[in-house]
Amino acid sequence: MALTSKTALARARACIRLEMEALAETASRLDAGFVEVIHAIERTLTARGKVIFSGVGKSAHIAQKLCGTFNSTGVASCFLDPTQALHGDLGLVDEGDLAILLSNSGQSEEIIRLLPCLKRFGLHIVAFTSNPESELAKGADHRLFYHVPREACPLALAPTASTTAALALGDAVAMVLLESRGLTRDDFAKFHPAGNLGRVLLLRVRDIMRTGARLPVAPETVSIQEAILAMTKSKSGSIALVHPKTGKLTGILTDGDFRRGAISAGPSFLGQPVAQFMTRAPKTIQDMALGVDALRLFETHKIDDLIVVNRHGKPVGLVDGQDLPKLKIV
Repeated sequence: MALTSKTALARARACIRLEMEALAETASRLDAGFVEVIHAIERTLTARGKVIFSGVGKSAHIAQKLCGTFNSTGVASCFLDPTQALHGDLGLVDEGDLAILLSNSGQSEEIIRLLPCLKRFGLHIVAFTSNPESELAKGADHRLFYHVPREACPLALAPTASTTAALALGDAVAMVLLESRGLTRDDFAKFHPAGNLGRVLLLRVRDIMRTGARLPVAPETVSIQEAILAMTKSKSGSIALVHPKTGKLTGILTDGDFRRGAISAGPSFLGQPVAQFMTRAPKTIQDMALGVDALRLFETHKIDDLIVVNRHGKPVGLVDGQDLPKLKIV
């Protein structure tokens, strides 16, 4: 039966609302069992064990995705096909590992058959299911429950809201683990060296900063006119000002500083020392810092230019906010 545009949109919105309902219900019912799972995984990692995901059907797809997410955040994980496990793939299982078994009903035959086999190897088991009364839930050491009032499928057959809730709950586990383990951007970059994500995460300030003729630097003793000429020559909206003897950064003059000074100082403005109008102790960053750290400074302090200094406090580069979109790190 063909649907009108109005009906199609109404059905689509209803589907999304049902999936949102499952997410809200799952979030509201999180309890101490979730925390127990987090601690169980942390103990496994401390003991140099790995996390093994397993599931069949749609649960297998969710398990494989979560396995990838865990690996990308530094939690050693693998996917175990429950059928193949019973025919030799149990060889990848080691004592001290933790198994997370996914089954919406908690009664999937392949998963139930796998359960005692994993226990024989001494693994702790996490039941990941929507059915607290299932055989899987009762036979596990820990439990992750998601709650689905009803599937979004109009026939109540195709897994829809249940797979959405399961995926979100698994992501929640991964993100809480990420935070509890103190994973940094540098750590994350190590696990994503390829593709645009890797390029962005591994980009250093030294790779994006302006140097040489594009970096205007002058002693803080120069006049406003001399500073503006240097900025114009470098086609820059700011100039790094340094101590005349040590060469260390003492301030920055920006277009904004120039305009404000011109309004307040009067006709003799251009001949006055730049030190009277510069911004002292400006925000800086070192050249080996990550590009995303520079971006965070731009966003936090609402600045247009960022001076790059070396370990001696001397300016070696300039990051212009206008360059960031071109580098695709915003």
